[in-house]
Amino acid sequence: MSQSLNLYRQLANHKLFNKKIKFGLKRIKLALSKLDHPEKKLNNVISVLGESGKFTTLFTLRSFIEANGQTVSTYISPSIQDIRERFYMGKRYLTYKEIKETIKKIEKLKVPLTVYEVLTLVYVINSSKLNVDYFIIETGALWKNDCSNIFSYPLAQVVTNINLQHKIFLKKKTLNEIIKEDVGYLSNFTNIYIGQQTPYVLKKVKGYLKKNQSNIHYPNSWRLIKKKSIYFYQDKKTRIKLNAINVHSKGMFENIGHAIKIALDLKISKKVIEKTLPNLAFPGRFNYLKSGKIKKILHKNEMIMIDGAHAPADAKNLYDYLKKIKLPKYGIWSMTKNKEPDLFIKEFKNIFTKIITIPIENESGSESASKLNKVAIKNQLISEECKNFLEALKKISNNEKKIIVCFGSLYNCGNILNKN
Repeated sequence: MSQSLNLYRQLANHKLFNKKIKFGLKRIKLALSKLDHPEKKLNNVISVLGESGKFTTLFTLRSFIEANGQTVSTYISPSIQDIRERFYMGKRYLTYKEIKETIKKIEKLKVPLTVYEVLTLVYVINSSKLNVDYFIIETGALWKNDCSNIFSYPLAQVVTNINLQHKIFLKKKTLNEIIKEDVGYLSNFTNIYIGQQTPYVLKKVKGYLKKNQSNIHYPNSWRLIKKKSIYFYQDKKTRIKLNAINVHSKGMFENIGHAIKIALDLKISKKVIEKTLPNLAFPGRFNYLKSGKIKKILHKNEMIMIDGAHAPADAKNLYDYLKKIKLPKYGIWSMTKNKEPDLFIKEFKNIFTKIITIPIENESGSESASKLNKVAIKNQLISEECKNFLEALKKISNNEKKIIVCFGSLYNCGNILNKN
């Protein structure tokens, strides 16, 4: 844990590297050129982009591929508990030593890069040495100028749910602008998979892809069906019961359905998929802590769940799940500064008995507990602030039967998982 923090701090304080988010492909393409184009050694690249659901879609697809006896390497952003999580090399993660040595190699290029670009290069350099069947790469935010948009002939480009989450990075800050950034610049030589969207977004997506020459799979090529409390994946040929016991929301089942469609097209059998589904679990996403240090200090009547939802669309998904739970619900809310706390917390009207706001430990970009508390009170929620997670937990925990929900930040989910 300390080595992971030290590596992030080293990158953040580096004279050559910039912690700020800067879009554009010139810097990383210059670095790749100086490295003799390691990205060209990656075959069967699958890019996963969009605003919500990227990780669950990526992780599900990775699980299907490995269950099929094939090999896969993945790059995710952000990491949850440890920097090494970003760099999955097929059955193992990069070591701290490998990450440090690769950063030294990148330093010698003398190219001014962002921290995110450095991390992307760490992945590309190391994964170029691998002989695996697939490389699945998650974008950071927006597709057009994301530094992972460096592959000329990807096997597939997977578009998850598009919403307003990344509007802060654009001039007009409109949904249409985000849609264009995400799908208006997709490859003409690939297989494009569009995930579940609102009717407005889907109509716009189809407009931008009208002249695209790729093989495009729209969300009407399969359906998510619910019978009683059970979800099913359904297309023209296949029906699969989504027996994923650790999945709790419709949004996540939609992501799993999306991954199933892709897996079937990769010739992964229904039998393999069905066998894999019960083992799916996503850290930091509707993640119940069923054991560990934190669970031990709670009363027997208390349940605790963490979820990294930080955009209004994600908040709606979490709200839809929580409203079905009849137990009293208490929230521990944290968030980074580049989000929209007011729009986010509005989605939880009449859900929480009380909210405690906290800062995110070890995160310089954390929003203050004081500001979040004011936002909560403004939205007529019962709220107070605390200095940290454990202090908030003490204020909430008692013999009352309840569910405690820690939400608003994947970074805070990582901190809680590490404490647990």
